[in-house]
Amino acid sequence: MKCFSVLMKKIVHVGALIFCCLTVSAQQQLPGSIPVDSAYILISKGCKMQEAMKIMLYGPVQHVDLVASRPRIKPVYVPPPKPPLLNIKGNVTYDFFYQSNVDTPFTERDIHQHILQTNLLVTVKDQYPFRIAFSTQQGNSSLFRNLTGARLFYHSSDFKNQLLMNARRWVVSKYKQQLDADKMKLLMDSLRMQISGVHTHYNSEAYQQKIVEAREFMFRWKRDSALGIVKPLSEKDAEYMALLEKGNRYKAEVDSLQDKYAKLKQKYDKLNAKIGAEKVQLLDVLQHSKNNKELIDALDAMNLPDTVLPRNYRTLLAIRSVGIGRAMVDYSELTAKNISITGVQLELNPSWYLAVASGSVDYTFRNFIVKEKRSPQYINLIRAGVGQKESSHIYLTYYMGKKELYGANAIPLDSAVKVDNHLMGVSLEGQWSLGRQTFITGEVAKSSLPYNIRRVHGQNNVSSMLNFSGHTNEAWSVGAETVVPRAAIKLSGMYKRMGGDFQSFSMYTTGSQQTAWTLQAEQPFFKRQLTVTGALRKNTYATFYEPAVFESNTIFKSLQVTMRIPKLPVVTLAYQPTSQLVKLGDGNFTQQIFNTLSGTAVYNYKYKSIMMNSMLMYSRFYNKQTDTSFVYYNSRNVTGSQTVFLKKFTITGQFNASLTADYNLYSNTGDVSWKALKWLEAGASLQHNYQSKYNITQYGYGMNLRFIIPYVGEISGRAEKRYMPGSAKQLVSNNTGRITYTKIF
Repeated sequence: MKCFSVLMKKIVHVGALIFCCLTVSAQQQLPGSIPVDSAYILISKGCKMQEAMKIMLYGPVQHVDLVASRPRIKPVYVPPPKPPLLNIKGNVTYDFFYQSNVDTPFTERDIHQHILQTNLLVTVKDQYPFRIAFSTQQGNSSLFRNLTGARLFYHSSDFKNQLLMNARRWVVSKYKQQLDADKMKLLMDSLRMQISGVHTHYNSEAYQQKIVEAREFMFRWKRDSALGIVKPLSEKDAEYMALLEKGNRYKAEVDSLQDKYAKLKQKYDKLNAKIGAEKVQLLDVLQHSKNNKELIDALDAMNLPDTVLPRNYRTLLAIRSVGIGRAMVDYSELTAKNISITGVQLELNPSWYLAVASGSVDYTFRNFIVKEKRSPQYINLIRAGVGQKESSHIYLTYYMGKKELYGANAIPLDSAVKVDNHLMGVSLEGQWSLGRQTFITGEVAKSSLPYNIRRVHGQNNVSSMLNFSGHTNEAWSVGAETVVPRAAIKLSGMYKRMGGDFQSFSMYTTGSQQTAWTLQAEQPFFKRQLTVTGALRKNTYATFYEPAVFESNTIFKSLQVTMRIPKLPVVTLAYQPTSQLVKLGDGNFTQQIFNTLSGTAVYNYKYKSIMMNSMLMYSRFYNKQTDTSFVYYNSRNVTGSQTVFLKKFTITGQFNASLTADYNLYSNTGDVSWKALKWLEAGASLQHNYQSKYNITQYGYGMNLRFIIPYVGEISGRAEKRYMPGSAKQLVSNNTGRITYTKIF
């Protein structure tokens, strides 16, 4: 029985062997077949013995003909998508603010204000940018002005930024270079695929086995031939010799392909380096050109495509700015400086220069807060000359208009006399460039006389301005700025002297001779990790609240030190003048200027993968009670806060101490913000207040919500009950509320 079982197993094994052999024989008859893998079958050699026998499996050949002609793929240039006609980015904001008490020297209650504003950057065909702005502020306060303004504005800096964006998106510099790069890339990909295919076949296990067998045969054949044993070559032997010869051809062809690939890649890298160098050159020109003319000359020499540089770029760069609506007029020290107008403004500077400004002037010039009744004022100005504004130039300016004057020279002794507040003047300004970073500027000006003075002499504006026998209506200024490259120090200074009867839109009062000067220096240390800025000023804080014959002899000193060392807190220390506006009565105001000392340390860091922020701030006011009605006169203030940013929560704790000559005020505030959902955030706060004068302890609280509505925008609201110092040195309740809508697009 046992022998019968062994016999049956042998029969099964022999049957399997015959089947495999027949299969192999059939596959060997297929034309173009090569062994691609191997397998094993078990042959029984007894009741308990088996032997593994290796057989070769055959499959269809993966033909890799390296000698035949390769297909040529013609590269197709795919142009970039057509830019949209208009690309609009910007924001729209509406803000409603309520305050039960006004935290200023003014006294008002239940104030609410509505502010609506939008700022849009509109780009036509990704090449021509301009800005649209609108704002309106309306409220029930008798002190704060209701303001509405709109502006359509173009500035060459926006156009340069657009060129910079186009340059960064720029792939290659020229169409021909792009086609060459595409051809090289396609040919390199084709060579890489062929080399990879040859390597895959040549290094396969089956092919390497055949190579080993062929080399063993050739070794035996050469050995037998050396011993004088001559054997006739069989068909199998010829196949081995042909296989070796084909392998040598494969290796030679691979070497040739790799050599072609290396040479082609070298050309491709060189072309890319050239393209990259052109892009770097373009970015450098756009970012570091000293003026627009220098930029235009550099761009002309680069032969750039229209996708980067529109055809009319010279005109757009020559137009420095053009605006309709509310605009700032800022030309020179003696004509018009930092004046807000509602009208038109144009500034051109190709190689020559032309500026035009015309419009109504805000009644209080730089002040947009106090509501006062003043007569209408306007300015008309034209400024022309040669040279670039940032380089050497000489400009002649003529200005005229109507301005409400201040001081004895503007008020007639006879109240029945109607005051003529028209004025005019001319100035000549020259700037000399002594190197790329050193400039000297000088300006002389002459204006018409104030009404009271010219009325005595029977003169009008033109005759008083053209009368060169008098010098009280003249002014002059000189300024300089430089950078010392080796020390990286920036130096600047200005000195101006104005006659008692000189008038312009850069100053507010007439009636006294004015002298003003300023010196400023900025010096970085330790690879710009520490920056020190200092300044000395005399009589440069001009304000229309000053008396007509006022000339300040006080020298204001300011010093700021900023330390930015990686992985350490950012520390800023500053000593500088501060101003405060005080209402004395109906239509009477005064502006006090005193020095303050402030220091801030801010540190952003991680603690066990948790983001944190620590802040410490100190300030001190160097003023006296007789100088100001500010409650915190000659006071010291210390504020510290700690913020922890968790996944869903933001927790902030804050401590504040205000130390005055009469009492101390301590406040502790805790604030928690919870991001409940992607579109919902809520928070609450609690404040503890303690005043040492009357041992008063009071608590404030607040809450806030923020919603993000897709395609609509963000809506946030906040309501707080806080306490602030009152005039009787007690804490006064101050309730505030705010609702804000913001849409960014």
